[in-house]
Amino acid sequence: MRRFTTLALLAAMTMISVMPSFASTNNTDDIKTVQKIRKELVTLPFLSVFDNFSYSYHDGVVTLQGQVTRPTLKSDAERVVARIAGVEQVVNNIEVLPLSSFDDRIRIATYRAIYRQPGLDRLALMANPPVRIIVKNGNVTLEGIVLNQGDKTRAFIAANGVSNVFSVTNNLRVEKNS
Repeated sequence: MRRFTTLALLAAMTMISVMPSFASTNNTDDIKTVQKIRKELVTLPFLSVFDNFSYSYHDGVVTLQGQVTRPTLKSDAERVVARIAGVEQVVNNIEVLPLSSFDDRIRIATYRAIYRQPGLDRLALMANPPVRIIVKNGNVTLEGIVLNQGDKTRAFIAANGVSNVFSVTNNLRVEKNS
């Protein structure tokens, strides 16, 4: 039961690697706005394990960052965030990854390599797996949050074993237990 609770908590925290940052404030309106921004981003259609978002919010200005595989996802993210009450301006710095069948093959191979690992296979069952796989010109970057250092290391080793990958950057973060 504890394992299920931990996995459910991890799923809730890491539906995607959408990590907010904003100036420390006790303003509940700002907190609600940040929660709405996150909700809108994680529920975008066509969002996949190969896309990564992050954002910052300060005084009504939302700055979107990350990488996406579909150009429409960039504009969709900006559109849904701009409609949120409390958002006055959206700065869209999301990078659209180059269209490449070479990168697509690496994405699929890396996904299979990571999520077939014993211990990581449980993460593939989540609606939005927590390990995000970003591939640009043959270079792989892993983003997201995992339960422990072992999961982080296993994902990195699996990604390094994929053919035709030039480099792997491991930006996975380990969940801090409260």
